[in-house]
Amino acid sequence: MNEQADAAKVKFFPPGIPLIAILAGYTLDRYFPLATGWSIPAPERYVFGGGVIVCAILLLGLWPVLLFKKSGQSANPWRPTPNIEERGPFGFTRNPMYLQLLLVCVGIGIASMNLWTIMLTPLVAWGLWFAAIKPEEAYLEKKFGKEYLAYKSRVRRWL
Repeated sequence: MNEQADAAKVKFFPPGIPLIAILAGYTLDRYFPLATGWSIPAPERYVFGGGVIVCAILLLGLWPVLLFKKSGQSANPWRPTPNIEERGPFGFTRNPMYLQLLLVCVGIGIASMNLWTIMLTPLVAWGLWFAAIKPEEAYLEKKFGKEYLAYKSRVRRWL
């Protein structure tokens, strides 16, 4: 079996989905600001708080990548999956890297006080599910069968 045939049929670069939402949020905020006339106390708290969230999530996002490298897997969804990883964050979420992308949207929305970015985050979740998670789960079910179904029953998709 060639490598392309033994991989999830992900058609879109997953980090591109939240990037589009963040850019759309900035564009919408520029032309249709939601916070016009609001008095937001201490905006530096939002910048600091959102920045802390984004940094923590980026660091947390390295954990699954390091686990993949240690086990000889690739974090690239277009590469074969040799085994189901259940250590680290994979013990409480089946998709820690996609969860990270959602939380980065929230953190950037808070840091920039951009309500549009925060409001677009549920669409990011749907986009990630449709473009990446759905084909990945179909691939893993086909490849690992009962082993993956048992993992799915033990561990939630998000949290």
